[in-house]
Amino acid sequence: MTATATTRHPIDHVLAAFAAGNVPELLAHIDDAVDFRIDHYRDTADVSWQQARDKAGLLAVLQRLAAEVFPRGTRIVETESQTLGNDWVLTRFHQRFFYAVQQREVESVTWIVSHSVQGRLDYFRETVTTIAPTGA
Repeated sequence: MTATATTRHPIDHVLAAFAAGNVPELLAHIDDAVDFRIDHYRDTADVSWQQARDKAGLLAVLQRLAAEVFPRGTRIVETESQTLGNDWVLTRFHQRFFYAVQQREVESVTWIVSHSVQGRLDYFRETVTTIAPTGA
């Protein structure tokens, strides 16, 4: 995982914990009043449930993601985070995983805009831009 300069942002910790399947560590970097949503570009999958307004709601989304999208977890290929100022960060997240919705191995590139307060994410917007079969 890489971050611009040598700064690790809260989003970097969240993504590393997500890939490791370490939910307690992930939640340690999330504010109680997080505003969370995942959107998909030109995908027909129902993602209306991939949003939460607080940490309890996020936990429910994570549990459903684990069962319906990432049953075998995920592997980070690369991340790159760029500070935008005032605790805002833009992250390019490239991952590889078995996508249960399509029943095949895929690679995906997403863009995440996040905001943190006192080292904990209080805003998370992920836009999934690509989901492509790996051929594996």
